[in-house]
Formats: sequence, C-alpha cells, structure tokens
Amino acid sequence: MTTLKITHRRINELKRNENNARTHSTEQIEQIANSINEFGWTNPILIDEHDIVIAGHGRLEAAIKLGIEDVPCIILSGLSETQKRAYLIADNQLALNAGWDLDILQAEIDALKLDNFDIDLLGFSNSEIDKMFKSNEVDFPNEFLECGETALNHKCPKCGFEYD
Repeated sequence: MTTLKITHRRINELKRNENNARTHSTEQIEQIANSINEFGWTNPILIDEHDIVIAGHGRLEAAIKLGIEDVPCIILSGLSETQKRAYLIADNQLALNAGWDLDILQAEIDALKLDNFDIDLLGFSNSEIDKMFKSNEVDFPNEFLECGETALNHKCPKCGFEYD
C-alpha cells in the first residue's frame, strides 16, 4: 500500500511519462484549465519518487497554459515499475467504465442552469447533453391531453418536463 501525502512541485521539475498513452486535445486542456479557474486545484498530480507523472498529464498541461508554476502532487512511493505502468493506464480507463444516472444528472444540470452556472464547465458539449437526455425522455401525450394541453406545447404542465 502506498502512503499518500500532498507535496508541491514546480512544473519544470515534473517529467511527462513517455509511456503515457492518453491523449489530450487542446480543447480538453482548455476545459481542465477552466475547471481549475472555477473550482481551484482539486486533484493533485500523481508522481513517482523521480518526479515522473503517473497520472495528471492533462492537469500539468493546464497548469502550463495558466502559467501556474507550483502544483500540488502526491508521490506514489513504493510502486514497482510494473505497477506504475499499469496505474498509468488504469487511472484513465477505470473512470471511463462508470456510467450516469440520467435522471439525477438531468436534475442536477437543470438546477445548475437555474442558478445561471456556466454548464460548459462540466465538460459536456450541448450535443452530448441533448443526446443523453433524448434517450432518457418519456413521451407524455396522454398526460398532456388529460391536462387539456396539446403535444405541440412541448412542456408538461404537471411536472414541467420539456421535450421535442
């Protein structure tokens, strides 16, 4: 088991891992930078005892873009070279294996919109949000007719649900 302790490193001390298979587009680096600006630095860069990045290459690039010179890091000491190589992959892939509860996600995004929060900071494109929620939509024609409304209104007067 590794010991976790947050330390700080100057970005010019950190070395990118040459075996990092994960890529980051300019747009994604911008999203990470925007997230750091909005929420602060919430996720340290994971490094080994030699200051080689194991996880957090995108955060490192965002720090460079923002001109941040000193970043929080966690040194993962005690990992074998094989474990470091495996974690470099696992850290990225395991997050991708998660799903979304679309009802909760939609409710949270709707609440953030009501609070005038910049939804772009969540990392979803508008088309991704539309696609996720279209597959989660329920057809309400009977409820609309019961309410005396027509399906042309695109909004349920009972719950406020809007659909296309």
